[in-house]
Amino acid sequence: MNKQAITILGSLLGAALVGAISASAVLKLSNPDSPLSASAVEQPSIPTLGSEEAVNHFTSYTKEKYPDLTYAAENAVGAVVNIEVLTRVQGSNSFDPFLQFFGIPQGYGAPSTREAKTGGSGVLITSDGYIVTNNHVVENASKVKVKLYDGRSFDAKVVGTDPTTDVALLKIEGKEFPFLKFGSSDDLRLGEWVLAIGSPFDLQSTITAGIVSAKARNLGAIPSQYSIESFIQTDAAVNPGNSGGALVNTAGELVGINTLIQSRTGSYIGYSFAVPSSIVKKVVVDLKEYGIVQRALLGVQYQEINSEFVEQRGEELGIKEIGGAWVAEVTPGGAAESAGIRKGDILLSIDGLAIDSSARLGEIIAKHRPGSKVKISVKRDGKVKPFEVTLRNKAGKTEPVSKEELASLAALGGEFANVESTAARRLGIAGGVRVVAVREGGFLAKARVRPGFVITHINEQPVESLDQLESAFSSGRVGEKITSIDGIYPSTGRIASYSLVE
Repeated sequence: MNKQAITILGSLLGAALVGAISASAVLKLSNPDSPLSASAVEQPSIPTLGSEEAVNHFTSYTKEKYPDLTYAAENAVGAVVNIEVLTRVQGSNSFDPFLQFFGIPQGYGAPSTREAKTGGSGVLITSDGYIVTNNHVVENASKVKVKLYDGRSFDAKVVGTDPTTDVALLKIEGKEFPFLKFGSSDDLRLGEWVLAIGSPFDLQSTITAGIVSAKARNLGAIPSQYSIESFIQTDAAVNPGNSGGALVNTAGELVGINTLIQSRTGSYIGYSFAVPSSIVKKVVVDLKEYGIVQRALLGVQYQEINSEFVEQRGEELGIKEIGGAWVAEVTPGGAAESAGIRKGDILLSIDGLAIDSSARLGEIIAKHRPGSKVKISVKRDGKVKPFEVTLRNKAGKTEPVSKEELASLAALGGEFANVESTAARRLGIAGGVRVVAVREGGFLAKARVRPGFVITHINEQPVESLDQLESAFSSGRVGEKITSIDGIYPSTGRIASYSLVE
């Protein structure tokens, strides 16, 4: 401690002493019956360092009123694991001019592959070895090893991944593992103490503490059309290697999975973000049961009504107050349209939960499966109206889909809706599936199919509804590969047939 610091500290102690004398004098003068004697005022009793009185020098300490993080830390750390991932990386054959000079032959064959090692953290959530982590920790892994807090190591199997939430589920064989119970991220309060536990820079079982700085943060960090971002922001120190680790509350419950930091240096500078347990829990249940996530969609494109929205479009749309989400587009044949929600409506709440941001809306829907019914409060023409909406998946179905069905539909590369019966009669067809959107990389994009096209046959097999489309893929009636698609464009009535030659 330098001289200046000692001087300042001495000044503070002197000020505290004078304050104590003054306070005692005020008590005596304002209350003549006070038990304080004149000698006590003139010669105050200074508590001895380490004595019981010293603890109460400024205020009384009640243990129950202050957070004790030791319980959470000691009970949670045993369930947080270190994850080591091996991936195969494509390399190229190196060219050495020294060998060329001496005429020594060099390899020019196929590119070589090598194994790269990366790592992260994970959390045991069951006693029989299920582990939740981030998708980006185990993405493209050829081998995954897990090291427990007690030093034991296991090979892990990837049960399933969900890039849209950056969550993955692993499994190790064994029983009676320590595990964490899920807590409620919805109940987290701003300023509440939380712990981040993981393996930053390969330092296993590192525990840092902070508070909940914000909730429902959308950073645009997950590169997916259907990404769900509603991060818990904390100031608990998180660094590379913490990904997939636990964010726990003071009760030692899992309230989030630490996922990313926002930093210009690549290391922690005050902001870290976790996927809330409300989303993680639903994703994990789906991955265990189906191997994929049953993603529910509301079937609308929307914009958050904030101050910027009101300033730019408020006068045009007659919106003067912030709050809610403005419906910009309604997916034809989607959940919202079927329930009667229209473009221009303002979504106010879902199941009684206020929509105060686009991230919040996404988080609420992400907790549900296709087929779930939600009650939505909508403002239209200045009046509030209730709607009951049955959520659907991106294929327009309310029933769960299998991993195989999803992979087959994904090969088409689009979003679909059933053709309305009136439109089918007008077109002279028994039914069909309308292409709502086309995604890059799929058959539709490669064959140059345009949105609006109504599919009536795939590989010469009739397709009259979404159910029939998925049934055709799951039963193998269309074969293992899509070769042709037939249908009609409703706007012109033009019949078209598309084929793809690789």
